[in-house]
Amino acid sequence: MAKRATAFVNLSVLLDRKSSVALHRQLYDELRKAILTGRLKPRTRLPSTRDFAAEMDVSRNTVLSAFNQLLAEGYVEGRIGSGTYVSGLLPNEMLEVRDNRPSNLPMLAGCRPLSRRGKVISETVVSVALASGLPRPFRSGVPALDTFPIKAWYRLTARYWRNPPLKLMRYGEPAGYRPLREAIAAYLGAVRAVHCVPEQVIMVSGSQQGLDIAARVLLDPGDAAWVEDPGFHGARAALLAAGARLIPVPVDREGLDVEAGIRRGSKARVVYLTPSHQFPLGATLSLARRLALLKWASKARAWILEDDYDSEFRYVGRPLASLQGLDGAGRVIYIGTFSKILFPSLRLGYIVAPTDLTDAFVKARAIVTHASSLIEQAILADFINEGQFASHVRAMRTLYAERQAVVLKEANKELGGLLDLESDEAGMDLIGWLPQGVDDQAAFRKAATHGVEVTPLSAYSIQRQRRGALRLGYTGYTPNDLRRGVRDLASALRGLKGDCRSPEK
Repeated sequence: MAKRATAFVNLSVLLDRKSSVALHRQLYDELRKAILTGRLKPRTRLPSTRDFAAEMDVSRNTVLSAFNQLLAEGYVEGRIGSGTYVSGLLPNEMLEVRDNRPSNLPMLAGCRPLSRRGKVISETVVSVALASGLPRPFRSGVPALDTFPIKAWYRLTARYWRNPPLKLMRYGEPAGYRPLREAIAAYLGAVRAVHCVPEQVIMVSGSQQGLDIAARVLLDPGDAAWVEDPGFHGARAALLAAGARLIPVPVDREGLDVEAGIRRGSKARVVYLTPSHQFPLGATLSLARRLALLKWASKARAWILEDDYDSEFRYVGRPLASLQGLDGAGRVIYIGTFSKILFPSLRLGYIVAPTDLTDAFVKARAIVTHASSLIEQAILADFINEGQFASHVRAMRTLYAERQAVVLKEANKELGGLLDLESDEAGMDLIGWLPQGVDDQAAFRKAATHGVEVTPLSAYSIQRQRRGALRLGYTGYTPNDLRRGVRDLASALRGLKGDCRSPEK
């Protein structure tokens, strides 16, 4: 039998011998629960460990281990020459039924469990909900993990873990591992025209943490912040969590509409944008608008959060120069990440802060989490310095361009009249426009029933868009997966004919 039960002092104890949980831990859990729920009353005498072990058909050491843990935590007490008893000193509030199921009881009158800011955070959309499990076409933001240079990464990992330097096993500096910060500063200067020294580079756990720290440092509750609309939900969440008042600014083929932003909020404190490759529409902020934005920010003493999340993957010419590189007034905070370039679970990104703000940003980083893993940072530093990073990025540009071409070719055959898919010179995703009147939320739901993961444009929008669209990620899937995904998406969208709403005037 898998389970054995015994009865003593009106108590039934169950042990599951097939469980991965050790028997002494199961016994401890059962006795502790019985004490807390009142099934074992205070000052109740427990059987001797020998008798208990014989009754349960377990070793005496198993029972001793469980009793010793209960004794150490104060649930039971030993009396010399008398035995083991349930403690008589447990406070009354401990002796009540503990149930992990959600309670349907109403909240106590006048109780406010969350602060006003906490309530805003609890109601904020942090990410677009997608299906769980392994990603399927066309889940967005998925890199080509099947082609990651795992052998090179393993070699560098083994270098440190085979004989780890003690200095890398201690607490690191909140700003990050100095050799990695130097490597990032050199790379950004050469490839992205970012003007910085290593002291301005602050390591964070991905761009989301970078945005959160920037919002904490720069914003007071009630301050106005421009955000692209449609735009990145994670940035909106970070700004809202800091108490910002969001001002949605429309986006067109030249990127953020700076004049519209000034009309809507000329005294905004912060501007968040993705100028090199607008999320999610893919536009590049024009030079005229870059200069206009910098001029306004300097005059208004506003801060610009430049999120450069995937601009390494540019398929025509070189990656574009950063907005930060044009900033002569020190108003731009540049944020980057390795999650999409390498692999998401790496959780390493960086902030390039203006010199006057670096101390504040480093202290904010220390408050949030003291520092990222030093060994992971050392591995990444070597990966960059030995040329593996640049080689990987070059390989991914070629691969991703090929995979985008597969999607566009198949879409040309299968999606005519159903989805107008536009090519993109950069990035990891494509935007497909639905026919006028077709609801992108309905298209999203229909696609899911056909095993296809797309994201509706409305999920990224604050104000209603004039036309529905779907966002398709293509980088993390084989050509065969992409072809099959396009065909399945076409089948789903054909079923939407007639399921339309009136187009917005």
